[in-house]
Amino acid sequence: MSQLRVTKSGLVVSAVICIFIFLYLRNPTPAEPEEEPVHSEVVECGFYPDELCSALFEGKGAAPQIAKFCKTPHKSEIHAHLHTPGNCSRISRGLHFITRPLSTEEGDFSLAHIITIHKELAMFVQLLRAIYVPQNVYCIHVDEKAPKKYKTAVQTLVNCFENVFISSKREKMAYAGLTRLQADINCMKDLVHSKFQWNYVINLCGQDFPIKTNREIIHYIRSKWNDKNITPGALQPPHINNRFKDKPPHNLTIYFGSAYYVLTRKFVEFILTDIRAKDMLQWSKDIRSPEQHYWVTLNQLKDAPGATLDAGWEGNVRAIKWKSEEGNVHDGCKGRYVQDICVYGPGDLPWLIQSSSLFAYKFEPSTDPLVVTCLERRHRLQVLRQAEVPIEPHWHFHQQSHFNMRLNH
Repeated sequence: MSQLRVTKSGLVVSAVICIFIFLYLRNPTPAEPEEEPVHSEVVECGFYPDELCSALFEGKGAAPQIAKFCKTPHKSEIHAHLHTPGNCSRISRGLHFITRPLSTEEGDFSLAHIITIHKELAMFVQLLRAIYVPQNVYCIHVDEKAPKKYKTAVQTLVNCFENVFISSKREKMAYAGLTRLQADINCMKDLVHSKFQWNYVINLCGQDFPIKTNREIIHYIRSKWNDKNITPGALQPPHINNRFKDKPPHNLTIYFGSAYYVLTRKFVEFILTDIRAKDMLQWSKDIRSPEQHYWVTLNQLKDAPGATLDAGWEGNVRAIKWKSEEGNVHDGCKGRYVQDICVYGPGDLPWLIQSSSLFAYKFEPSTDPLVVTCLERRHRLQVLRQAEVPIEPHWHFHQQSHFNMRLNH
């Protein structure tokens, strides 16, 4: 934990430097001649990443105010690798991807991941490299409406990894529509027909980030959910059932739950072939946010592989700060609420690292890149500490100061 410690004196000096630079740039000395506008010039903010992150993880009050002046160059670094011609070795090493299984246990238990994305290329790369290990397999669903440049950059990265691929069928994503559900199913079809073997599949979106390592995720699954599915949810209230246009097929009892899951391979094969699952998918075209019903309802079928009957909301899949749970489940959103879900700010970091969940939602690095940057650096340190193989130098993130403020006058 030495990289994450900071002295009070170091913080004070760094804070003074950062604030001085910020105020100087805002109020240049009047006596000096006005200079020509400067574009893309980088000015040091005065903090080393791990020092600033340590202060935020410890909940030090002044750090978020200072940190808001600092921007991270992850975006430019990532774009440079994906938009400049070069070989895949340079890309994987330059972007610090893990290139070998880190333990025998992990090598023998492969996970599949489905990631649906539509924006924020840098965030996608940070998410992928956080969860990437060569024994897992990753299906990426890129919104068909995404810009061509975005798709090309994603394809450039994906082409460098045999076990990462873009979904063969892509949807035009629409909020609360069937497309979110269909995107997952499209990836599942590709995954079951791929040459890679896997034990469980976990779905993610571009605004998720892991707060547990791959090894910790495997431990959680094996210890509490061995050969079982995780689909948190509960019986659908009767007054909600009345909103459905048509009665559910096969007299299914509809449940309401999370759009996020951890599913066994056998269950995935079941939902792709069982007539009840197929008919429910067809029925789901006429309901709002069907992904909140589909997985949890089918997981209640007694003959479904890995079914967890009446498991309720068990399963620490996602850490989410819902506005309605403020003061009860959590201490309030330190960022901002969007559609009653917290978009995390630096002040949420102490709560996040104490969570027992596998992943957290929701992040917007374009608004506040520091939150994901700190989580990513902490996550990588945990990954490397748990490794049972020699550490490759490029698996480490750079230790030099990289919290910068770009001038765009």
